[in-house]
Amino acid sequence: MKKQTNDELVFLPLGGSNEIGMNFNLYGFGPADDRKWIVVDLGVTFGDQTTPGVEIILPDPEYIVPYADDILGIVLTHAHEDHLGAVAWLWPQLKAPVYATPFTAFLLREKLRDANLLDEVEIIEVPLSGSFDLGPFHLEMVTLTHSIPEPNGLAIKTPLGTVLHTGDWKIDPDPQLGAATDVDALRRLGDEGVLAMVCDSTNVFVEGESGSEADVRVELNKLIGSLTGKIAVACFASNVARMDTVIRAAQAAGRKVCLAGRSMHRMAAAARSVGLLEGLDPFVTDDQAKHMPENEILYLCTGSQGEARAALARIAEGNHPHVKLSSGDHVVFSSRVIPGNEIPIRNLQNKLADRGVRLHTERDTPGIHVSGHPCRDELKQMYQWARPQIAVPTHGERRHLLEHAAFAKDLQVPHAVSPRNGDMVRLAPGHPEIIDEVPAGRLYVDGGVVTPENGEALRERRHAAFNGVLAVSIVLDGRNKIVSGPQVRGLGLAGDEEYPLDEALDDLAEEAEEAFKRLSGDDREIDETIENAISRAVKKAAFRIWERKPVVETTVLRL
Repeated sequence: MKKQTNDELVFLPLGGSNEIGMNFNLYGFGPADDRKWIVVDLGVTFGDQTTPGVEIILPDPEYIVPYADDILGIVLTHAHEDHLGAVAWLWPQLKAPVYATPFTAFLLREKLRDANLLDEVEIIEVPLSGSFDLGPFHLEMVTLTHSIPEPNGLAIKTPLGTVLHTGDWKIDPDPQLGAATDVDALRRLGDEGVLAMVCDSTNVFVEGESGSEADVRVELNKLIGSLTGKIAVACFASNVARMDTVIRAAQAAGRKVCLAGRSMHRMAAAARSVGLLEGLDPFVTDDQAKHMPENEILYLCTGSQGEARAALARIAEGNHPHVKLSSGDHVVFSSRVIPGNEIPIRNLQNKLADRGVRLHTERDTPGIHVSGHPCRDELKQMYQWARPQIAVPTHGERRHLLEHAAFAKDLQVPHAVSPRNGDMVRLAPGHPEIIDEVPAGRLYVDGGVVTPENGEALRERRHAAFNGVLAVSIVLDGRNKIVSGPQVRGLGLAGDEEYPLDEALDDLAEEAEEAFKRLSGDDREIDETIENAISRAVKKAAFRIWERKPVVETTVLRL
């Protein structure tokens, strides 16, 4: 007779569900009051116009930090920033050993070295297709294909069933670098029985297949071989197969390759550490490239998404120290537009076009890029191999997850659950269901400091960005009489011919003076009382003028 236990197997996303990026997934096993946990991926997302001054956004580990002693390990599926970029920021709160395959481990060490954590974090390298045990979890790496070397699915085996956590993937029969999808391993898992599949939803709305890197190689060879003048190719540095393709296409066209951008150099080093990018001509240095004939050089650049400090942005601005492009030169965008980056990419491309540079994108030159995520035919194939009892869509916005769940049901998967970040899903025993909701927020890296999502500094910055700033100064003598001012200066506020800004600021200065005059003698002794009264009056008057509520900073100076 089987012993009765209170063990449960739960899945808890704290990032990456209801959004694309910032993946942070937890699996728990055991009774509710004594669970052991593993973390699968710990990534970042990036700021946009709604987070001025913030470039990096982290998942908030608030829920799991009190249980840090029960975290058995952090397992990384691959080396994209949205899967490992938060390790160096959050590891000091979690303090668990990290498991990764060699390429991912190389890049993680670089990040930890930059954060002065390399000697503190225990990194266990797992060979491709390797396996290891973490308490009640037996984990097996399953080789998949994606847009970076060594992408792994995870078969997470427990006494209550097996979960296939896909990470990011596609089905590429000819990935150019690395092994193809391990179909035999996936079929074997399906034959043994998969309780649940936690699966990438990025391209669930896209019919057909994502395409192969082999097809991209053909198209880029044709394109690069047909161009004259200097060529710059922008792609994701992490797509080492694409780097390899561009380099070989350049060599076939009689061109040397110069890497432009720190990420390109870092990824090339990581690739060579695991035996990739072998048999290629050496890269030329910046100085060497400057002296080469225009038809004999190709720059492999970072910045395909319009990133302000990347190599391609500096080239477009004309302030790159080594690379100059002009009329007759070419820029090839072997990449897709990530949603949210449309404006910076368009601005970048307009600046390049203004210099006379000819642009080549996937829209006008089909086949020079393919996605790294599965389209519907590939999802269907994965479900046929794994045959899970439960579909758990992840890595997508809400609409992606709901569509994925409906698609899985159409494929005869018995159960589907579409959790949001913070939804704890019980996978076993019994029917799958959301059994709890836990905190799942965001942390902002602001000037190198980790702050809460709704911290005061960012609130003030947003307010100033949308409403402007007014600075008021007033000088008083020893008898609390006005010696100078009030003087009002404005930032980010408009004027026109009928009501110039200078005139508006003079009117605000009068409002500030009237506010001071209304104060009693005792109130004029207290700087804070004066500052608050003037700020309120100026803010109220500013709203009448601009229908905005600018940030108002008032300073009292005394002689």
